[in-house]
Amino acid sequence: MSDKKSPEVTDAEVDELYRIIERDAREGGYLLNPDDSFTKELIRGIAVNQKRYGYGACPCRLASGIEKEDLDMVCPCDYRDADLSEYGACYCALYVTEAVASGKQKLKPLPDRRNRELKKKKNSTESGSVSGSLSHPVWRCSVCGYLAARDAPPEKCPICKVPKERFEIFIKAD
Repeated sequence: MSDKKSPEVTDAEVDELYRIIERDAREGGYLLNPDDSFTKELIRGIAVNQKRYGYGACPCRLASGIEKEDLDMVCPCDYRDADLSEYGACYCALYVTEAVASGKQKLKPLPDRRNRELKKKKNSTESGSVSGSLSHPVWRCSVCGYLAARDAPPEKCPICKVPKERFEIFIKAD
């Protein structure tokens, strides 16, 4: 544990960042965890990391302090959509699905997808070959053309806000 003191973050700064994140989530078709005190503590952690490192790393993961190495875990992290689809919440539970927000689905602990993804990347680059095959299908929004490479389509299109039923397989995974 470091003796280094965490940067001070005021309640006003947390409230402002909350408004920004909530607006962006809503406009993108996402929901924040309805437990305001829990959500604001997560957002406080993002604000601390923003002051500490210069970028808003997820407070539930250990940031290296090197932005290039941590880009995948800058909130919203690269794993959010896959975690929402599979578990109903992202790793830190800042973002949740409608089922979780309404109480129809209970939150459960979930594994950190980042560790698995980093191992896969490391193994593929160590072998000296990068496969031309896709590990995830590519979904296309039939309304606006938005493309998403993941196991399942997003709950809502982040561009035009239509539901996942309006997505079609654009490219199949190998």
